[in-house]
Amino acid sequence: MSDVKVNNLGLNKISKKMQSELIECIDNYRPLQDIVKEISKAGGIALLVGGAVRDLFLGIAIKDLDIEVYGLSPERLEEVLKKFGPVSLVGKSFGVFRSHRLDVDFSVPRKDSSGRKPEVEIDPFMSFEDAFSRRDLTINAMGIDLLSYDLVDPFDGQKDLANKTLSCPDKTKFTEDPLRFYRVMQFIGRFEMYPDNELNDICKNMDISKVSTERISSEFEKLFLKSRRPSLGIRWLKDIDRLREILPQLADTVEIKQEPKWHPEGDVFEHTMQCVDAAANINRGCAIFEIEGEGSREKDLEKLIIIYAALCHDLGKFLATTIVDGKIKSIGHERVGVKLAKKLLSKITKNKDLIEAAVKLVQYHMVPCQLVDSNSKPAAYKRLAAKLAPNVTMQMIAKICLADKQGRNPESQEPLTSDSDTIEKFLKISKDAHVDKKPEAAVLLGRDLISEIKPGPQMGKLLKLAYKIQIDQGIIDKQELKNIVMQELVSVGDK
Repeated sequence: MSDVKVNNLGLNKISKKMQSELIECIDNYRPLQDIVKEISKAGGIALLVGGAVRDLFLGIAIKDLDIEVYGLSPERLEEVLKKFGPVSLVGKSFGVFRSHRLDVDFSVPRKDSSGRKPEVEIDPFMSFEDAFSRRDLTINAMGIDLLSYDLVDPFDGQKDLANKTLSCPDKTKFTEDPLRFYRVMQFIGRFEMYPDNELNDICKNMDISKVSTERISSEFEKLFLKSRRPSLGIRWLKDIDRLREILPQLADTVEIKQEPKWHPEGDVFEHTMQCVDAAANINRGCAIFEIEGEGSREKDLEKLIIIYAALCHDLGKFLATTIVDGKIKSIGHERVGVKLAKKLLSKITKNKDLIEAAVKLVQYHMVPCQLVDSNSKPAAYKRLAAKLAPNVTMQMIAKICLADKQGRNPESQEPLTSDSDTIEKFLKISKDAHVDKKPEAAVLLGRDLISEIKPGPQMGKLLKLAYKIQIDQGIIDKQELKNIVMQELVSVGDK
């Protein structure tokens, strides 16, 4: 790669440009450079390892620093670190220390059998090659000496980065941790890199049955939140014949045909993949949507809900698709898909709120376009906003509808980027009706009826009726609404 050159000793050294970028990053973690020098004085070598090195080569901002220290026992390393502030032992058997002043992890080279309860053997004097062979992929098996800026790359990770290839340093060690299968999936999407033949063969056959839903969920979240084209990871599952094992309801959509007039892109699976990528693109920012709370966990959850809904929105076509008068129809697929979406999402997340919200989007994903096409009145928009609440907004369902419209590219596997006129109109009417972010608040509340009727099912029915009248007839006078529903109560009592 262009950022690597060879010095007179024959060691790879990162370029001046990369050194400058790394120094700038390290300056945010003062006194890290002083710690590195102290480690060297004690006879150790401090290497920046893992994802930080990979991201430096890819030009991605480094967020977390992991430093592996060679030549010092855990006890000696702890002594050095304590000179610079409080240190906690993440686990003595793991040889990992956290410097609270820097929020940086320092580890000692180790061998382990991976998995959830690994057996660990610490070896501070292990060779770089042996230490890095335990890492999942060659692109993560590189290190940078933080004093000399020499690059340690025993498995040609730079070359694989340049060739956009995913490869494992050690076949046997790779299979010891089945989570690595899912890491390959999300790296394919995140970095648009592809496994070599050996890694594909390994992943086709490795046992992944013991990976917990929590760990699977974490990898899917990274795939969906960090990828420009998350579909690449899902397509790979199909390519290696493991889609049905992992996402069986999605596998059922393969070769389910669609009416070419509306879906020239191909079968339901292809449409879904393009929709997932469109949703990811919309999540990154789209001119017709307001941007709020970017980077927050709440915003990330909303993005996940939207992509999960895109993944599941047409699952019902597997059961609902028929031929009517020579045309392919999928009438009611959004309702049929509710149960299928719940089943699929329960395999990749345990977040019940997330599932509930995504499924609600699946159920109503056709409605925005229907409202616009039928020139519906604002009351219909208000009713939809009330049905979606409290965990889904009109902005969110508009995003799903837009992704659905953009996932129809017959020319390539990448989604379209236009066709937003209908969605813009939907959003404008929603905003004019003041329900684009939340439903219209009920005017008549339980406390307004407490003097007339006791709390219970009957009061609930009256409040529901009052809200319906408020939305349908535009009546927002509290006393008028109260009079209407109380008259309804009297009428029922007279029957």
